[in-house]
Amino acid sequence: MTADTTLAQLEQRTAASRIDRASLGHEALIKCDRLVRIFKTEGVEVQALQGLDLLVEHGELMALVGASGSGKSTLMNILAGLDLPSAGSAQVGGHDLLAMDKRARLRYRREVVGFVWQQTARNLLPYLTAAQNVALPMQLSGSGRKRKAERAKRIHDLLTLLGVADCRELRPHQMSGGQQQRTAIAVALANSPTVLLADEPTGELDATTGAEVFSAFRRANEELGTTIVIVTHDQAVANEVRRTVAIRDGRTSSEVLRRTEIDAEGQESVVAREYAMLDSAGRFQLPAEYAAALGMKRRVMLELANDHIGVWPDNEGAPGHSK
Repeated sequence: MTADTTLAQLEQRTAASRIDRASLGHEALIKCDRLVRIFKTEGVEVQALQGLDLLVEHGELMALVGASGSGKSTLMNILAGLDLPSAGSAQVGGHDLLAMDKRARLRYRREVVGFVWQQTARNLLPYLTAAQNVALPMQLSGSGRKRKAERAKRIHDLLTLLGVADCRELRPHQMSGGQQQRTAIAVALANSPTVLLADEPTGELDATTGAEVFSAFRRANEELGTTIVIVTHDQAVANEVRRTVAIRDGRTSSEVLRRTEIDAEGQESVVAREYAMLDSAGRFQLPAEYAAALGMKRRVMLELANDHIGVWPDNEGAPGHSK
């Protein structure tokens, strides 16, 4: 094999890689590619996101989990149009989050994404009733010019769907925490956003109330078709969605997919399978408990087989190698 032949093969593989990369997730609603966010504080740089990749399909209801400081909230703020990444690319519904000017970004936040915060006080204006809070986003976006009957129907339908129709004339301080959060979901859905983002929406609620709030998210997803991404520390919430993505050290590290199976006796059960996430650069993170169990630290030994890749600590334990 000549050097020219080797070079030609390398160029072909590189070109194929570019094609695959360009087509990866081209139909996804949310596309994050090598997303980086660096914060500078008193001359010290902190990398909140370190080349994160993420794809979210239309109509998904998914959860993002991870330890404090892993980058979850930073990612949500970028997707919400509240923050800008330092490098990489992020698109939501065809909107390039790095290319928008201030006016486009404001329109994006009003019409494309809805957001629910953990703190109920951040979601609702205290001097407005539930119905008035839901009406406000429509008025600010210009859709408030719709006929009064149309606006009233939209408000009624959302409050009814989320189980808080009886709170219509109540102000936030007159509602329970769960009622406030379900009303906040109605506010976030007022302008029929493509994506609904929620940052720890059940974090201040007890288990029963949190389950009610999650059920409201599920109804919005199933009946309105809204794509929903929830950041949560609540394992009960994470276990209820079909897809849970874990973020560690500023990158997506693993993903749990759940599906319903029916046995021979007709009994349904949910089967969960965890996967390591392979990013666009070919990297993945070994689960910390796996690496610790085998003493893997600075480097590992890899070997390619026909249907799998073997991973060993350094050279120890690899086929053909001895201590």
